[in-house]
Amino acid sequence: MWKTVLRRFLVMIPQLFVLSLLIFVMAKFMPGDPFTGLITPETDPNVIEELRIKAGFYDPWYVQYYNWITNAFQGDFGDSYTFKVAVSSLIGERALNTFWLSLLSVVLLYAIAIPLGILAGRYQDSLLDKGIVLYSFISYAIPTFVLSLIFLFMFGYHIPIFPTSGTVDVSHDPGTWGYFWSKVYHMLLPAITYALLATTGVIQYLRSEIIDSKSMDYVKTARSKGLPISKVYTKHIFRNSLLPIAAFFGFTITGLLGGSVFIETIFGYPGMGQLFISSIASRDYSVITTLVMLFGFLTLLGSLLSDIIMSIVDPRIRIE
Repeated sequence: MWKTVLRRFLVMIPQLFVLSLLIFVMAKFMPGDPFTGLITPETDPNVIEELRIKAGFYDPWYVQYYNWITNAFQGDFGDSYTFKVAVSSLIGERALNTFWLSLLSVVLLYAIAIPLGILAGRYQDSLLDKGIVLYSFISYAIPTFVLSLIFLFMFGYHIPIFPTSGTVDVSHDPGTWGYFWSKVYHMLLPAITYALLATTGVIQYLRSEIIDSKSMDYVKTARSKGLPISKVYTKHIFRNSLLPIAAFFGFTITGLLGGSVFIETIFGYPGMGQLFISSIASRDYSVITTLVMLFGFLTLLGSLLSDIIMSIVDPRIRIE
């Protein structure tokens, strides 16, 4: 298996190269440049022109790409034109916030989806099953930004239960229990919002797996031997049905990155998603290209992670 994993990593190299080239070219097609926002009626055009020359904007595109990709391989992604700091340090701070938000979202996602999927599959065609299926369809149909705005208005302003922005209450000292709870408290509303929107796939897949498992020969054999139905579900149906859910873990993590763009922006949570939107608005090319490249890499890594998890939890499957 590990030889295959290594081979998959090697295959990712040309994929990342093509991705980086596409990102660079598309960034160049964006209107304006990072210095456009500095132009005012009092601005000397020569100053802006000097900044563009210094940044290498007039070099041939292949020269600009070579300089960018070689510096990136050395860990130098340039400086942010907006925040005036190194891109690596800027993304590093935001990535930690997105990581904790994603972790909490995944925990809530599986805590909600797995019980609902099990109930829907066990009590197939019942009123409970129909209610769960209806909920999953509604959650799938609602756009992320719509539910985010509704929750923000309801629980942030109308019934002010949760904070509406930030990551922590500055009144708490780092390392204290109050500081830790404050960080979790600031993440709860965006994490709950994403978890409710992302449960559809897990619920439907788990429900289908349980329904299919109930007709398997090993289940009929267990029932014929007099094994109680509760033990049949616990020892056979549930266990086998939950195995494929582990394969979704990698894709769930990468899906969180896409959803975080809307979630973090609407809830004012300073993570990579919010940074991505603000960088587009300010035409901060160095940040935009680095973030898109990072998202692409994590997507490829998530696909590989799902295959690895699946092969570990199910001995019958091996990555070939």
